[in-house]
Amino acid sequence: MKAKKLLVIDGNSILNRAFYGIRPLTTKDGLFTHAVYGMANIILKQTDTLSPDHVAVAFDVKAPTFRHEASADYKATRKGMPEELAVQLPYAKELCAALGFTVIEKAGYEADDILGTLSREAEGAGVHVYLLTGDKDSLQLITDGISVMLVSTGSTTEYTPSVFFEKYGVTPAQFVDVKALMGDSSDNIPGVAGIGEKTALKLIAEYGDLDRLYEGYEASGLTAGVKNKLAAGKESAYTSRFLAKIITDAPIGITLEDTAWGGADKEKLLPLLNRLELFSLSERLLTEEESVAQTEICEYTDSGEVKRDTLYGVALDGEFALFAGEGEHLRIPISECKEIFEDKAYKLIVPECKAVWHCLQDRGITLESCVFDPCLAAYVLDSTASDYTTAHLAAAYLDGRCSDTADEAYRLYFVLSDKLSEIDSEDIYYTIEHPCAFVLARMERAGFLVDVKGLAEYSAELTATAKTLQDEIYIMAGEEFNINSPKQLGHILFEKLEIPAPKKTKNGYSTAADVLEKLRPFYPIVDMILEYRKVTKLNSTYAVGLSRAADEEGRVHTTFQQTVTATGRLSSVEPNLQNIPIKTELGRALRRYFIPKKKGSVLVDADYSQIELRLLAHVSGDENMIEAFKGGVDVHTVTASQAFGVPIELVTPELRKRAKAVNFGIIYGISDFTLGQDIGVTKRQAKEYMDSYMAAYPKVSEYLERVKAEAKEQGYVTTMMGRRRYIPELSSGKAMLRAFGERVAMNSPLQGAAADIMKLAMVNVDRALRESGIDAHLILQVHDELIIESAAECADEAARILQSEMENVTRLRVPLVAETTIGETWYENK
Repeated sequence: MKAKKLLVIDGNSILNRAFYGIRPLTTKDGLFTHAVYGMANIILKQTDTLSPDHVAVAFDVKAPTFRHEASADYKATRKGMPEELAVQLPYAKELCAALGFTVIEKAGYEADDILGTLSREAEGAGVHVYLLTGDKDSLQLITDGISVMLVSTGSTTEYTPSVFFEKYGVTPAQFVDVKALMGDSSDNIPGVAGIGEKTALKLIAEYGDLDRLYEGYEASGLTAGVKNKLAAGKESAYTSRFLAKIITDAPIGITLEDTAWGGADKEKLLPLLNRLELFSLSERLLTEEESVAQTEICEYTDSGEVKRDTLYGVALDGEFALFAGEGEHLRIPISECKEIFEDKAYKLIVPECKAVWHCLQDRGITLESCVFDPCLAAYVLDSTASDYTTAHLAAAYLDGRCSDTADEAYRLYFVLSDKLSEIDSEDIYYTIEHPCAFVLARMERAGFLVDVKGLAEYSAELTATAKTLQDEIYIMAGEEFNINSPKQLGHILFEKLEIPAPKKTKNGYSTAADVLEKLRPFYPIVDMILEYRKVTKLNSTYAVGLSRAADEEGRVHTTFQQTVTATGRLSSVEPNLQNIPIKTELGRALRRYFIPKKKGSVLVDADYSQIELRLLAHVSGDENMIEAFKGGVDVHTVTASQAFGVPIELVTPELRKRAKAVNFGIIYGISDFTLGQDIGVTKRQAKEYMDSYMAAYPKVSEYLERVKAEAKEQGYVTTMMGRRRYIPELSSGKAMLRAFGERVAMNSPLQGAAADIMKLAMVNVDRALRESGIDAHLILQVHDELIIESAAECADEAARILQSEMENVTRLRVPLVAETTIGETWYENK
């Protein structure tokens, strides 16, 4: 008969591990949830693996225990629980209960004592026990019938008696005596002064336990120093053993039978997960049938009229369109809906409107009557969320869900539009994001023609270049090997060639790009390897990849993602046309194969010049920076002159390069150490450059400090046009996350404003081109660059419209400059 299993969880320990192990997550109203989320994932991984018959979770009670009564110093140095963790503790307990686990607390005792007591009872009943904890204290409980599942960063290790002995050289039962000697600083258990873990393990392994050690140490061959430490610390050792020993007979009032696990209480679980906005856990824990059971079912009729000037939520369902209004639910064949979708007198709420636009285009219908997209609105409300599907939004914003997207869309409109108004983000939605979605849809549909034949020739050139590099690398290495294998490459570089290895991971030597770049100036083979990687990536990702992505006419159709980045920037996928290399001539050559789709057409290109620095000058109001931009002088040259103390006419290209790194480094909150690495100077020199920069532009420094302070107070930053970004990292208990949050606070208002300006420029350019009637249209956006495909005869007019709309999209204290070019290939435009 298969033995039953008990999983006992150290609740505080696992919650604490999760809190510090993943980045902060918050609900839309600011409640921290990442510790609860992480804890659930850690536990569920074990329930999935072990399939236990019994599950219990033990939590500490905020009250003195018998150990505190015995020693006033016990845990006296431990810091209190961070507030952002403390607020999650009640939800952690509630979630454990909803998952069907028995939650146990006992005043006067610690969670460890509950673990010990329940474990011994289960072991006596022939039930195998698994203790899930992140605390090594529980290792003393290990027996043949009790395993400890020790959670550490990124992994969980099962400790059995043999595993424990192999690691420590003593038995689990002896471990408490080891702690009696070495102490535990986290619990303020003193141990014996001067005796560390290594010596403690050696002594207990030799003598067996604390009593026999003190009975025989004086006549032993131990050094005088160790004997003196043991003599002086005897009382402390026994006190420490008392404090460290987990008791196994605590009056917890819970028996093994009480911990039988029959699965989650789904009726309690779903509302809680919705409250915490942990939607991925909902999907993981609830079947589709259970999810539907929690929803309201809407009955759709196949007859009825969609009225003009009346709001309807819309969803496409196969060959039908669903329209949900106030008390109305209509199901109409899409083939009969052309007027409804194309006449702006209709008012449709359409989730994922860009995708729906494409679906309707496939049927010869153009979506013109969409007035609201809940998914885009939710993104404007919180750009750091991970999911904007209507199912998730309905769970987060509505009291109950409906079984179809159309009704969810209708109901979400009223909630989300009110929330946009509450945070003054209506302009961001209605002026920028909503119209931009349809501009992007048209750009995606148009695509960008590539010269497939030319790409094949380019691929052949890259293949030949890669072969030459490969042969040279083999000669330098003295043998052939797989250059793409990190293990083989690490062996060649750091063992055979004995190049000093700057970094080694648990899996071997790191051959990551950042590691090799540091070695590149000193070892020709490393330079060759990095070139080989660059060439082979160009070939596989672009030369070959773009040819495969092209349609039958040779056009590639990227997908612009509008709700992915926290700053509001667009991203491009399948294929990613925003990562086309430009820093090397070999990479730039790829742009030769991007061409107009019609003979006699050209590409018109415009690129914002230093937009983030211009925005920095505007928001900071720094007179020196403003004057540099107004004077039309290269700002990097001016910065070099002021920061490095040389006349403008004597600024060298190298000084300008360093000044450029400082300019952008300041925006991104770069450290002096990183700046020094980037420009090849010492940390001290880099700090001097940054100090000189701040002296040259004093209001920039004031602005950055002000925006950090406001972000910490408010929990978010806002762009000049009103786009908001929440930064929960600023209230993290981890210094590294807080530092990251400060960098985000400094940079997001600038990156976000640049995103707002670019999107609004796209909307205005698209509208102006369509109104002009000329044969020209937008086909691509890359960072601060827009590209138009235009008939040659109207290219000058297209260029004029493009430059005018980009430069006049908003008014700053400094001019917005868009540099415009016309060419027969994308390469000629740069």
